[in-house]
Amino acid sequence: MADNGDDDSQYRMKEGDYVVLKRGDIFKAAQIVAKKKVIFEKQWFFLENAVGHLYNSTFEIHGGHLQLKKTSDTGSSADSKEVAGVDNRNIVDDGKSQKLTRDDIEMLKEKGLKGQEIIQQLIDNSSTFKDKTEYAQDKYIKKKKKKYENSVTLLKPSCRILAMMYHGREPGKICHLRYDTLAQMLTLANIHAGSKVVVFETCAGLVLGAVMERMGGFGSVVQMYPGGGPVRAGVDSFGFPAHFHNTLHEFPLCRVNALLNGTLEAAGKDPSADEQAANVEEEQREPEAEQQGSPEELRMETSADVTERPEPEEPEEREKEKRKEAKEQEKKQRLDEKRKKLAAAAAVLEGRNADGLVIASRFHPCPVLMGLLPLLAPSRPFVVYSQYKEPLVECYTKLKEQGGTVNLQLTNTWLRHYQVLPNRTHPVLLMSGGGGYLLSGTTVASGQSNPGQSKPVQTKPGKSKAAEEEPAAKRVKSTDTDA
Repeated sequence: MADNGDDDSQYRMKEGDYVVLKRGDIFKAAQIVAKKKVIFEKQWFFLENAVGHLYNSTFEIHGGHLQLKKTSDTGSSADSKEVAGVDNRNIVDDGKSQKLTRDDIEMLKEKGLKGQEIIQQLIDNSSTFKDKTEYAQDKYIKKKKKKYENSVTLLKPSCRILAMMYHGREPGKICHLRYDTLAQMLTLANIHAGSKVVVFETCAGLVLGAVMERMGGFGSVVQMYPGGGPVRAGVDSFGFPAHFHNTLHEFPLCRVNALLNGTLEAAGKDPSADEQAANVEEEQREPEAEQQGSPEELRMETSADVTERPEPEEPEEREKEKRKEAKEQEKKQRLDEKRKKLAAAAAVLEGRNADGLVIASRFHPCPVLMGLLPLLAPSRPFVVYSQYKEPLVECYTKLKEQGGTVNLQLTNTWLRHYQVLPNRTHPVLLMSGGGGYLLSGTTVASGQSNPGQSKPVQTKPGKSKAAEEEPAAKRVKSTDTDA
């Protein structure tokens, strides 16, 4: 029994865990923190009461607190369908079929009625509900459930759920990357545990988190980032354990050429870190200069206000010096940490034996791909995602001209949802227009022999070299004439 309890604990929510809130087709990521208000679908509530419950549990919201929903409550509104019409030809949508007004519905909410009870009141006060067909009644009930039900389901974060969440709420943040395209990227790049993968993405960390989830905390992942630092908002939503982050490294994209040329150690510390530190020092100097003023003003103040100013300014100056020293120490620690991370990532990449390359960014992929391909070992896959086809066509042409790759494929995915219900199975009318394009291929060792050069001919004993270099057809003719 103890073993079962231990196995069951990993499926229960704990404080500090990340969860995904679901209502219908709408998702939102949140963290379970005590006394932290969460706003979801125009409702605010706390997630404290979810601690200890299993994932995929459904809760009702009462006064800003979650209460576990009983299974007997589900489907109670569907039992209210007693009589159904043959067709909807006699129903007129004039807005007068519902007797309850908005004020009446608000009064029902103030009385503390649940969502199912409010829906039942709407059904009872509708003059056209019984005349609707069975399918129209189901559609009416589903529509009212989305509006008046105050229930929410807490899911365990996963690659598929987070990809659906981002694509449904903020597709621009992930370059309109659809979840089926993301699944194909992981398959084409052959992401598995124990591999060494290079990732360059500007999709809020979604692709990076998907790669880490597929690897399961084994292997190493190197994130190439542009600018001052990496963006990992999506990785935090996965809620990975600590040992997952031990396999994650970061390396600036601007230092790749120095790494390939072997001049990274000679370049010294990261210039971006020095620029940031210099900017911070300038920002600190400006307010101090404003406080101190010009030397003439200081002389006038000292000469005029010698008697007025007491001596207790020394402790204030000491505090300022202590603050400066503390800030300088923090800067040094940040620089040291950044150098250590840079050195660790360089140690992983300097062998040029990465097992896979994944690129999905808003930047033009051609220069990025050409710069990162030398980090891969021969016979290793790579995949590049772009929302548009033209940049990948340019990459395809460039790779064909340069060589060093085989099995190049430029593909796009097409996805359509189907509604599967009794006597109502049909494609969903509203669907995604496109899932982007993928360019995939495999690296090969750089050609030591020219592909257009003919193979050397092996000479046979008793024949001259000139005879061996002669074409085969001419040799046949010469033998015939001799005969």
